[in-house]
Amino acid sequence: MISGAPASGKGTQCELIVKKFGLVHISTGDLLRAEVSAETEIGNKAKEFMNAGRLVPDEIVTAMVTARLSLQDAKEKGWLLDGYPRSSAQAESLEKLNVRPDIYVVLDVPDEILINRCVGRRLDPETGKIYHVKNFPPETEEIKARLVTRPDDTEGKVKARLDIYKKNADAILSTYSNIMVKIDGNQSKEVVFKEIDSLLSQVQRDEVKLLKSENSVPESGSHSSRAPVSQDKWRGIPTRLNNIPHSREIRNYFYDDVLQATQRSVNDGRTRLRVDINIPELNPEMDVYRIGTLMELIRIIALSFADDGKRVKVCVQGSMGEGALSGMPLQLAGTRKILEFMDWGDYGAKGTFIKIGSIGEQEVSEEDDVFILVAPQNAVGNCIIDDLKAMTVAAGSRPVILINPRLKDLPGSSGVMQTMGRDKRLEYAASFESCYFFRLLYFAGTQYPIMGALRMSYPYRYELYKRVDQPSGTEKYVILSTFSEKPSIDDVNDAFMGKPRNGAKKTSGFWGFLSSVF
Repeated sequence: MISGAPASGKGTQCELIVKKFGLVHISTGDLLRAEVSAETEIGNKAKEFMNAGRLVPDEIVTAMVTARLSLQDAKEKGWLLDGYPRSSAQAESLEKLNVRPDIYVVLDVPDEILINRCVGRRLDPETGKIYHVKNFPPETEEIKARLVTRPDDTEGKVKARLDIYKKNADAILSTYSNIMVKIDGNQSKEVVFKEIDSLLSQVQRDEVKLLKSENSVPESGSHSSRAPVSQDKWRGIPTRLNNIPHSREIRNYFYDDVLQATQRSVNDGRTRLRVDINIPELNPEMDVYRIGTLMELIRIIALSFADDGKRVKVCVQGSMGEGALSGMPLQLAGTRKILEFMDWGDYGAKGTFIKIGSIGEQEVSEEDDVFILVAPQNAVGNCIIDDLKAMTVAAGSRPVILINPRLKDLPGSSGVMQTMGRDKRLEYAASFESCYFFRLLYFAGTQYPIMGALRMSYPYRYELYKRVDQPSGTEKYVILSTFSEKPSIDDVNDAFMGKPRNGAKKTSGFWGFLSSVF
């Protein structure tokens, strides 16, 4: 599904998408004209409203669209829904009929650019060709002399159309926010299509993986715990995340979200992975940190791999240093004991499929299939990276998953940052691929209120959300933008302020609120 304001370049991108992917292009405007021209029952009903100068009712438009989607070519080739649905009622109708796109592409162009594109357009009445006084001038003076401005391309009418478009887009946002991807449309058509091509190609690959996964599952269902490839079941960020302790429902939501991303990564052959999840209960910088929540997450991930017949080693770093400098980070104190005494299920997984160990080369044995490392981190005067590196080398091609690692350099025991080998340590820490990332966003120096959230679940893009208070007293998270890589502070600030992405800028002012969390 694709959406874009007037003059956003949507028509051009639709042509390129159809040419590359062979999808059936479905535009409600084209459908209406075709139905009216063919004098079908739906077309005759629509014509009555159009002749009376009234909008065609939702039920007629939806009936038209669903009838077109039911044809064999759309079923075989797939479809590109252009500029529909335009209301919450239309979106709900499609949902009830189980018609849902794999991805919702929105072309994002600043209003002033759109207005300039429209107001500068000129029509050649003889050929029907569209020119622009600045961007695409006519080839000859003869053509220039006969160009006319279309009635709809005045500044006032363009602004009115933009207002209507925004209302329509807002109306369907809640239905499709979890599959929406915003693309900067203020670029050349080739650059815009390159981004769209990348997205749709990823969707195709995911569909192929999903089909292979479904075909490989035995009838006995022994691999039923395997996560699906798509995000169809994901329905947005839960609310009331500042209420501590979190409800069981919220914890289960995040456990499942992390589990699916981790499984997808391992199933794709990724071997050096990290999970970063900083909800209040799992953020050691807050005064509500709950080690039990982290242990529950570890147990669920470990048991999921054990259910698939894999042998899992859950590792907690031991005491580092010697003499007065010995010890471990406070966050991990007592963690191994908690893991030892936890309930690991009724079939005796711990000791057979799951074993508890520490971090280091000596912990790697031939029978281990997966290693899960609990919050590995440096401490003042001590660095865990050497032990961690030796362990990953010994693990070879077997997956090593870091859960909430904190591998930035800390000062030495003398209070001075150790510089010898620092570049190599940081390079190694960065070699782990993020398979899941979730962080709540606040103003600098505060933990309330929540301003938004940044989420990434492998293999999908980083999604930036803004928290919005509702008139009813509730709240919701509205997607602002997506990124192929982890966004910079400036990227996030610009998205909150509604600015287009146009290069690096210095973070400053009231919105420089994220510098402490990245």
